[in-house]
Amino acid sequence: MAATTDGRDPRRTSTPRTLLFLLSLWLVPWSVLLVDGRPATLVFPWGLFDPGSGRLVSLYSYLFEFTGGFGSLPRYLRAWPTSVVAFLLATASAGGGALVGREDSRVTALLLVLAGLGQLSFAWGFAQSGGRLALPVGTVALWAAAWLYYR
Repeated sequence: MAATTDGRDPRRTSTPRTLLFLLSLWLVPWSVLLVDGRPATLVFPWGLFDPGSGRLVSLYSYLFEFTGGFGSLPRYLRAWPTSVVAFLLATASAGGGALVGREDSRVTALLLVLAGLGQLSFAWGFAQSGGRLALPVGTVALWAAAWLYYR
């Protein structure tokens, strides 16, 4: 297959190293939530962690035990699980590339950008109320991964 105008191979697939990097993003807080000077709450793709109390709430518990489910959440809170789904699909796509050589890297990159956009939407919506601030760390990490590995 011919190279693109910038010389890249459009068939480039993820490597095991790329996949490992994407899997490491499960350990990075995607948003840091600050409310009225209280200790930060860390939002991971798998759940929430409040270092002040040591309390951990999984995304599943948040959606189905502590709230009325996905549909009952405000739009900005829906962006969190939605971005996790996009990230899962991106990871699966990269896994396909790294493990069996089947991947469209453009799809992987797009899913990473969408996951980052979801986290940005989550952080923006959270910060709209007074006294609240959200730092979208995941947006930076996901977009950096898309730029570093798939541009």
